[in-house]
Amino acid sequence: MEQARAKILVVDDTKTNIEVLEGVLSVHYDVFVAKNGRKAIEIAEKVHPDLILLDVMMPEMNGYETMRVMRAHEDLKNIPVFFLTAKSDSESEQIGLDLGAVDYIGKPFSPHLVLLRVKNQLEYKRQRDHLHDLVEERTADLRKTLKVMLTSLGSLAEFRDPETGEHIKRTQIIVQRLAEVLMNNPKYAQAIPNSQYVDFYATAAPLHDIGKVGIEDEILRKPARLNEQEREIMRKHPKMGYDVLMDATKELHDNPMVKIAADIALAHHERWDGLGYPNNLKGEEIPVGARLMAVADVYDALVSKRPYKDPYPHKVAVDEIVREKGTQFDPEVVDAFLSIADELPKLYEQFKENAN
Repeated sequence: MEQARAKILVVDDTKTNIEVLEGVLSVHYDVFVAKNGRKAIEIAEKVHPDLILLDVMMPEMNGYETMRVMRAHEDLKNIPVFFLTAKSDSESEQIGLDLGAVDYIGKPFSPHLVLLRVKNQLEYKRQRDHLHDLVEERTADLRKTLKVMLTSLGSLAEFRDPETGEHIKRTQIIVQRLAEVLMNNPKYAQAIPNSQYVDFYATAAPLHDIGKVGIEDEILRKPARLNEQEREIMRKHPKMGYDVLMDATKELHDNPMVKIAADIALAHHERWDGLGYPNNLKGEEIPVGARLMAVADVYDALVSKRPYKDPYPHKVAVDEIVREKGTQFDPEVVDAFLSIADELPKLYEQFKENAN
């Protein structure tokens, strides 16, 4: 397969320079031309050149100013730039290199020398991009492997209690939807910066009750409310789940997906007012994933049938979530929940149909 021709953007306000560069470069590359900085930015946004030859001394917006704008632009900041200038003093060169230019060519220049430098830089860029693609591919493979491992761990709970398995699937969807909504909330930009992190939360959510694998069947499957002693034993499952995840992923503790899963397992019974367990965390001390899970967990418990209670109607469950806004739950997570609440009855019907 023939390799696509690289795209070169030549920016210079002198017609002669443009003609010379276009003549020598167009034999090998697709050449685009701009006579000022503003036009250069406009063209770069459209064609995404592989390399830019940028004159420094231009009217309105000089080369340095043009490059500053490009470096602030997400899609343009990594394009290699050669400065072309008659200003050959070391101070001017230092300014250009400090801005991130990869080369600095003085005028008058040798067209064939420019061609050679362009060729070398494009080869370096090709190899760098290829290496970057390999790293991304390897990272994606490792992420898939980790996701399978965490999903398999989460499935352990289903073998102990089929109802727990259904609960896991339902709460996973709710956590995913909450994360999608809060991704657009500036307050959560650090915790949920992009859709990849939404997937991390969705993958981690099924592990929130992994600690229950260490709870005796007599307590886990008891067809009645637990007594105080049994509740104390059940309250150990967050720490047990955290310990399981930390032990199973010893070499991966810096991985964000693992950290999110461990945080959810440990803190999903904490309360916004600090009266939860196991560590009495309060407010924003509680990890974001655990705050999402707290709402999903309680809603699902309310609308689900248990041996000791009938399911609550959807509206009653929603009203209960709202009533605990700012006490049990993060207020903004409750607001996000209300924005998706109307979707949930249909979602739960689909779960019932799939179960049948």
